[in-house]
Amino acid sequence: MEEQSGKLTVFFEAPFWVGVFERISDGKLSVCKVTFGAEPKDYEIYDFILKNYVRLRFSPAVSTEVKQTGHNPKRVQREIRKQVQSTGIGTKAQQALKLQQEQMKTERRTTSRIRREEEKQRQFELKQQKKKEKHRGR
Repeated sequence: MEEQSGKLTVFFEAPFWVGVFERISDGKLSVCKVTFGAEPKDYEIYDFILKNYVRLRFSPAVSTEVKQTGHNPKRVQREIRKQVQSTGIGTKAQQALKLQQEQMKTERRTTSRIRREEEKQRQFELKQQKKKEKHRGR
């Protein structure tokens, strides 16, 4: 059976508020980073999740260990308090974000290279056309 879980961590990373969505499915962690700008209220975050979750671009999956914890409410409360005090995201999430950043970087490089070559080819064809037009007149 496929088990999935998700987590959102919102923290202040000067000068903006940032949210990191972590999604674990089948023992693999994928992450997405979202910049909110001003400090978001709870209802704004909830609204953002409802409207934009399907459009989020998650990083490639990184394998991770999934820990099974009990449902002791005091323990859950302690863990939440500990997470709130230690702001930031986990190292696995950082690795996944870095992997996504590298992927986007290579994607951007290839598209810009292709665009540059197309522009060069267009300029060359324009010059050739101008040469032919000048030559035809005489």
